[in-house]
Amino acid sequence: MPVKLVFLGKLADLAGAPEREVEAPLDWQALVGTLGAELGDALAGEKVKVAVNGAVLSDKTALSAKDGDEVALLPPVSGG
Repeated sequence: MPVKLVFLGKLADLAGAPEREVEAPLDWQALVGTLGAELGDALAGEKVKVAVNGAVLSDKTALSAKDGDEVALLPPVSGG
């Protein structure tokens, strides 16, 4: 069972789809490598958060996802 990536906001636009499945296990380096340069660069910014199964990681580079996990990529939120 693969890892499900969920792209929110502008990250979905960059990814070309709101979701994608990738092979497990998945760590930070594999995630960035899988997504390509433009999307990988967008994820590298401090303001993009990563959540695994609904829990936001305090250090996204510590990502460790296994079969069946859902990894959500959360762009910065602007508001007013």
